[in-house]
Amino acid sequence: MKIEALKSARVKDFVVYCKKHRKEVDDSFLYDEHLKRFEPDSENPTYIVTDQQGEIRAAASLIIDEYNRRGKRARFRIFHSEINDQKLHYQLLESLIKHTGGLYKVFIFIPLANKPLAEMMEKLDFKVERYAFLLVREDMDIPEVRLPEDYFIRNFVPNKDEEIWCEVRNAGFATLKGNETPVTPEMVAKMVSSSDYLEGGMILLFHKEKPVGVVRGAADEYEDAPIMNIGPLAILPEYQGKGLGRQLLRASLHFAKESSYKRTILSVNGENERAQALYVQEGFKQVEGVSCYQFQLEK
Repeated sequence: MKIEALKSARVKDFVVYCKKHRKEVDDSFLYDEHLKRFEPDSENPTYIVTDQQGEIRAAASLIIDEYNRRGKRARFRIFHSEINDQKLHYQLLESLIKHTGGLYKVFIFIPLANKPLAEMMEKLDFKVERYAFLLVREDMDIPEVRLPEDYFIRNFVPNKDEEIWCEVRNAGFATLKGNETPVTPEMVAKMVSSSDYLEGGMILLFHKEKPVGVVRGAADEYEDAPIMNIGPLAILPEYQGKGLGRQLLRASLHFAKESSYKRTILSVNGENERAQALYVQEGFKQVEGVSCYQFQLEK
């Protein structure tokens, strides 16, 4: 077996490998739209393992974009091997660690159903940091949005509301594991220009003239069918506990129905029990769960 850095000449083979195995791993960054524009570079260091015939038998790739770098971390796009060999996994990890200067940790999401991979990561000294769950709401009646007096919602306006969005999202997620790193107006602008953007899907909640909540609905796919992904949904800390998140969620659900989506999907951190309870009360059901494993790097 040979471990080598992925070169542009073999990107197509790497993409084929990812598509072949993406249902076994967290596929958040293995959708066709992500793989279509993938290139190995400083933000996407990638290694492959090939056999004597030159066929790819394992692949590992990190995401070290500007957002993750600000959070002093890197996320695995994929870490998969067709060969159950601890030494091989360790060598792949060692190859990628060379690219993590200045970072504190690398992390990977592993489906709860993939116990062999979880066991392998534990052998490599990865530790569980948190759990996250995927919830789906089928087509059903949606309660009316009822806002208290002096509250109103309106659609996000590109080139105007980016800073507002950041202020609310960052304050609402400041203590939520895995989301502590602030987003920037530039990142929000990219959301608007991305292929999953739905016009009218980004909604702002105001108390008088003060922005206090945000929610986004984006085009997605689940079980080979279109679905609207809801998230982030954030409320300023001082406005939480007033039922505003429920109303903002309902506003997003109404938008989904008006946009002809029959199902909606969202993810929630395991420790966020209040949010989980809200989503279940509003008709969502858990369909999948993942463990977030992290590997601590030397600071």
